[in-house]
Amino acid sequence: MQCPSGRDVVGARAAVPNEDERAICEKYAGRIQAYGLRHLRDRPASEDLVQHVLLSVLQALRAGRVEDLTRLDAYVLGTCRNAVMDMRRGHTRRKRLVEESLAVLPEGYEPRPLQVDRMRLEHCLRGLEARERAIVLGTFLEDRDADEIGQALNLTSGNVRVIRHRALARLQVCIEGPANQ
Repeated sequence: MQCPSGRDVVGARAAVPNEDERAICEKYAGRIQAYGLRHLRDRPASEDLVQHVLLSVLQALRAGRVEDLTRLDAYVLGTCRNAVMDMRRGHTRRKRLVEESLAVLPEGYEPRPLQVDRMRLEHCLRGLEARERAIVLGTFLEDRDADEIGQALNLTSGNVRVIRHRALARLQVCIEGPANQ
């Protein structure tokens, strides 16, 4: 498993030297993956868990939020537990939403995937302001939540959600054209 690079930790000061970070990644990557396999029973999900946990731990170390380095094992384990719970909640929520949305469809109806002209989408994305574009891409391409994006852009998570909502509305109008046309 690869150690997250410094570019992955946006805005964090390096309080731990790189060689120490590499040693931490090497020490914990296998343990985190084994924990993920045991609790998630899915190799790709466990690999995602490794990246997420290592990145969280490195950010905490760089920010000085880990006070006692002798308890780093417990900190990593706690981070694993919390991340797995979050992943399960997200999976359960997505599954429930799919089931609920399918329950309201007429019997035999199969929704067609939305066909979007990629060139049109790229054109519309370029029409957004830089901050709006960063928020939309961070949300949907990088799968980052409002808190992470807000920290990176020095915004509150509420502000990120408002900007994202307005940017998506602008994208929809741009892609589909005005409603009265």
